[in-house]
Amino acid sequence: MGGATGMLGGGLLAFLISRITPIPANVPLWSIVAALLASALTGVGFGLYPASRAARLDPVEALRYE
Repeated sequence: MGGATGMLGGGLLAFLISRITPIPANVPLWSIVAALLASALTGVGFGLYPASRAARLDPVEALRYE
């Protein structure tokens, strides 16, 4: 979700910069795809470890200390 929001914000900012200033601000498609993949891999990578640890816990023991 954060990656998509950041890409939309960056695209809007590049569009506004190219409209307001004479500086061309084109965003290549490969960089959008790379940013989306990096964001997805980061989310999966940092979510996988806690999820695998939580899956090994006994639910009663895990909720006892909540």
